[in-house]
Amino acid sequence: MLELVRKIILGKDSYQLNKKDIKTFTPVEKSLDKNLLYLKNIFSDSEDLTIREFNIQDKKAAVVTIEGMIDKETLTSSVMMPILKDTSTHESTQEDQFRYIRDNILATSEQYEVKNFEEALNYMMSGFALIILDEVPSILALGLQGFKFRSISEPVAEVMQKGSREGFVETLKVNMTLIRRRIKNPQLKFESMTVGQISKTNVSLCYLKDTVSDKILDEIRKKIKNADLKYLLAAEYLATYLEEDDSFSVFSSVGFSERPDTVCGKISEGRVAILIDGVPSAIIVPYLFIEYFQTLDDYAVRPYFATLTRWLKYMAFIISTILPGMYVALGTFNPEVFPNKLINKIAVAIGDTPFPILLEAIIIHFVYEIMREAGLRLPRTLGHAVSIVGALVIGETAVEAGLIGAPTLMVVALTAISSYVIPNLYEAAAVLRFVFILIGGTFGIVGVMVLFSVVLLNICAKNNFGVPFFAPVTPFNLKGMRDVAVRASWKILSRKYEKVQNVSDTADE
Repeated sequence: MLELVRKIILGKDSYQLNKKDIKTFTPVEKSLDKNLLYLKNIFSDSEDLTIREFNIQDKKAAVVTIEGMIDKETLTSSVMMPILKDTSTHESTQEDQFRYIRDNILATSEQYEVKNFEEALNYMMSGFALIILDEVPSILALGLQGFKFRSISEPVAEVMQKGSREGFVETLKVNMTLIRRRIKNPQLKFESMTVGQISKTNVSLCYLKDTVSDKILDEIRKKIKNADLKYLLAAEYLATYLEEDDSFSVFSSVGFSERPDTVCGKISEGRVAILIDGVPSAIIVPYLFIEYFQTLDDYAVRPYFATLTRWLKYMAFIISTILPGMYVALGTFNPEVFPNKLINKIAVAIGDTPFPILLEAIIIHFVYEIMREAGLRLPRTLGHAVSIVGALVIGETAVEAGLIGAPTLMVVALTAISSYVIPNLYEAAAVLRFVFILIGGTFGIVGVMVLFSVVLLNICAKNNFGVPFFAPVTPFNLKGMRDVAVRASWKILSRKYEKVQNVSDTADE
């Protein structure tokens, strides 16, 4: 869609430790017994630490692993058997033997020589095996990852009709592979960082070197490095630190996606994707407001139909946020705007219910949010019970009993359906919905219009990493509107154009 600027630095291996994040270093000792004692003290009372001591030509050695994190068959066939079967005796010292094993015996593709325990522990808890030899002040870390993980399946939150059926899983390296399979370009880089003072979670920045903005990338690195987190267990933990510092808005300029194809599309536009080990989704920064209304299916159908659905989404968002407030405002202060037949039915419904229209709308929306939360938390086998209770008890029975009015219930139902058209904006729409109801019931239609203007100004004023949140609407970019007001054909979208500044260039100026 919108192209950001170019240039970047080389990425690192996904398991390379960022040494700037390490406060102190504990050097590896020459004595094998001291090294093993240090590891046993670090992992005291932990049953998943495994230590296998053996001899290499009468010289003591050990392999240290974390139970369940490595592939034992690979450890046996590619590490232990080659070492123990080797009969060469031409190495004079232990360090020479260490180098000989490293360079001539082991068949693993990932090998790193480390000289401090902080780096060694990071590798070990990422699925590496540690080879330690007596009288050698170095440790050999071997990539033997073999932990169990969920198989690749279709994303639950982002269902597409014509897109891929693959979604991210909780394993970082698998997610990196899903992206690499779709962008077979050496300019695609994965840069590793470690976040979380206690969890030490691996985080990978994914970007195209020749497309991404250096300024944006440097700022992302800085914000991630300064993230004061003890644990990183969900993408939202880190997203808070990527937001604009002085921003006050219900809308987020940080996007999320469970789909590799969607993330690849954003990366190709110059965005940065942030993959987190243990999280089955990617963070996308910077993220624009109009991207909440775009899905991959929009680009897999004919342009005229995609344009129609795009405008349906715009209308659905407005309905889901403003309609209840407008209904309360008009029913309370300006009932004369309704047609005569409709106003008579509304008046009868209001007269038969014990609550004013403002309180009635708030109660129904509050009950609906309770039902929605219950449906999300209940086991799937009981989920249908919420629908039955909502339709029969809350809906039909409450109207017949005269507790709520049918027109108000109809407005709530239409609002609820509309809010699910743009699921990524549901949280913002739910909050704004209550605010619009309160303002509409207190100040009338004027209050609704003023609040709508405030929300619109907030969207226009918001930016992240120097990129306007409401681009390309403001600042206006006619070329960019080919994927906002309409969804142009691929012949137009794929056409490169010149003499048009991209969004990040404008922000830099």
